[in-house]
Amino acid sequence: MTLTMYGIKNCDTIKKARRWLEEQGVAYQFHDYRADGLDEQRLRRFVERLGWQPLLNTRGTTWRKLDEAQRTACNNPDAAIALMLEHPAIIKRPLLDDGKSNTLLGFSTDSYQQYISEVSS
Repeated sequence: MTLTMYGIKNCDTIKKARRWLEEQGVAYQFHDYRADGLDEQRLRRFVERLGWQPLLNTRGTTWRKLDEAQRTACNNPDAAIALMLEHPAIIKRPLLDDGKSNTLLGFSTDSYQQYISEVSS
């Protein structure tokens, strides 16, 4: 099992999730949206699994800095994908992916415990 965590390294939630994985002895790779980039094909796969609305962080500063026209235009999968590719900090995080078909968005110890046990079996 090869897990990949997607996010931005200086995000507090990412730091908590990484610390939890390390404390549990779970091996993973970290993919920083800013440093490592994000290709459209991978983002489309995430959108297919999770939906574009859950992936779009409309509570963060990146969303609030957009002008009203940009926020209004983000009303369908293609527009959301284009916006997330342009502004990767707008993607909710962390996103944990097993490289197959299991993807988890967000962090809580309970959800991570359940996810790890599911992908490990």
